[in-house]
Amino acid sequence: MKKDITSAIWWKALCVVLLIYTVVAGFLMPVPALAILHETIRNLYFHVCMWFAMMFILTISLVYSIKFLMNPKEDFDIIASQTANTGMVFGVLGLITGSLWAKYTWGAWWINDPKLNGAAITLLSYFAYIVLRSSMDDEQKRSRVSAVYNIFAYAMLIVFVMVYPRLSQVDSLHPGNGGNPGFNSYDLDSHMRMVFYPAVLGWLLLCSWIAAINIRLERINRYNYNKI
Repeated sequence: MKKDITSAIWWKALCVVLLIYTVVAGFLMPVPALAILHETIRNLYFHVCMWFAMMFILTISLVYSIKFLMNPKEDFDIIASQTANTGMVFGVLGLITGSLWAKYTWGAWWINDPKLNGAAITLLSYFAYIVLRSSMDDEQKRSRVSAVYNIFAYAMLIVFVMVYPRLSQVDSLHPGNGGNPGFNSYDLDSHMRMVFYPAVLGWLLLCSWIAAINIRLERINRYNYNKI
């Protein structure tokens, strides 16, 4: 029998090493002295990477929701639901780190910024996904309805996080908008590249690790429930 990749040790060890490196190097390595951002630019290794991890795992959730609608296997529903739950965790962490960044950069915990508002709407749509699943007792109906809603929630994510801020007439205070330095400024700094790319991989691996644990626990719960 093939060994399940989620039970492999090497990528979990790599995750730990990368995140330790991210924390240590993220706070100690030099960063460019950019206007507005100053030392808060170090939050790039946390806030932005967490949102990348959220986007990645929610895309996995979308794929398995579509697979469930095409072939209603229970395991597809388990993977779709638990990856969505994990994505919510990283979405909330992204909002918290973003709020901290806003406080020390813009002077307020929350402002009327298109990207901030879009992110909040997106998270609310996924909270509604969780509420929807918990409101139904029939397992098959819950799985089908939540799979359809998951596709809708992902569409909301694309619209409100990636499309709406670009179409809005209000300048975003995020990097690259409203006169703030953009990510191309970061790309010119070799020290930040040395931390940012490993940080992205580290947070992606952590997100996958948490999702794998949640999936295993849900499989066990479903198995025990079906035995009763």
